[in-house]
Amino acid sequence: MLLPALLAFVALVDAAPQTTPVKGPGDNSLVRFGCSQVVIERLDPLVNPGANPSPHLHQVVGGNAFNASIPSTDVSELASCTTCSFSEDFSNYWTANLYFKARNGTYKRVPQIPNRFLEGSQGGVTVYYLSPGKSTVTAFKPGFRMLVGDSMRREKKDSGLKSQSCFRCFTGPDFEGDNYSPCADPKLDTETFPSTPCLGGIRSNIHFPTCWDGETLDSPNHQDHVTYPVGGPSSFATTGDCPSTHPVKIPQLMLEIVWDTTAFNDPEDWPEDGSQPFVLSTGDSTGYGQHGDYVFGWKDDALQRLMDGACFGDVCEGVKKQEFTEANKCSVANTVDEVTEGWLDKLPGDGSGA
Repeated sequence: MLLPALLAFVALVDAAPQTTPVKGPGDNSLVRFGCSQVVIERLDPLVNPGANPSPHLHQVVGGNAFNASIPSTDVSELASCTTCSFSEDFSNYWTANLYFKARNGTYKRVPQIPNRFLEGSQGGVTVYYLSPGKSTVTAFKPGFRMLVGDSMRREKKDSGLKSQSCFRCFTGPDFEGDNYSPCADPKLDTETFPSTPCLGGIRSNIHFPTCWDGETLDSPNHQDHVTYPVGGPSSFATTGDCPSTHPVKIPQLMLEIVWDTTAFNDPEDWPEDGSQPFVLSTGDSTGYGQHGDYVFGWKDDALQRLMDGACFGDVCEGVKKQEFTEANKCSVANTVDEVTEGWLDKLPGDGSGA
């Protein structure tokens, strides 16, 4: 990433008032890199291990060990390639897909496009890992996995979880309106889908918890072994004290997806009542059910070195990288025989939120 791009990214982080800001370069690590699509398929080895197909469609990035089941072991030893620009990251990250529902009731998958400064990636996800400084966070261990969000949620919870899951409505091409850090824009960031056409597309942001119990690599619901700081969920690039039940501070992980909704901005195609037309592959038309899954798969101590190395952007001394021309060669063969592209009469799996 070129210096002007880095400086622009710092400005994005600093745009909104926050507490305990984590910025780079310096003692802190703010790592941002792209992972191209490895597969789009109705599998979920975390929530529905072994099920083929699982209830709803996912878009998946990372290592090619992704399957209906992933053993609770060192995933970096199972995968032979990765779609991520850090070639030592064989983790898998996945989210629900986004579909457009036309006025006539048919559906079409919304394509993903490369994020800012990540030209060359194919669809996929932008991944962030953040650390307040050297020896302040403990990298995940082989076998670690977690889930954030609830695919069945369709309404606001308590005072809302916008700081953890949001949609940004870009006001024009080239990421116009990207003036605040993720989920911090009081106008353009919403916990639900934007209610009006977004001229530059829609961006999803999903933040994971930052505190771990220090022992359990997974839990039955894939959530109880991690939690948020004492003061509640942290906003982007912030950190807080962990509770005694989960005393180990882990890297702040965030996923970011840019959906190219610009082909679906014609009001004549939107519902006659004027309601927004986008729906997650779970059947969720609210956006409250946005969720993210993570299976750790970094090679050896590469992630710990990233977190301790005052790394910034997609550059870190001693951690191997690859060009997208190489990363894009990595893929996983589809095993579910169904159509997910083009105009569909119904969502794959009938849009089950389970």
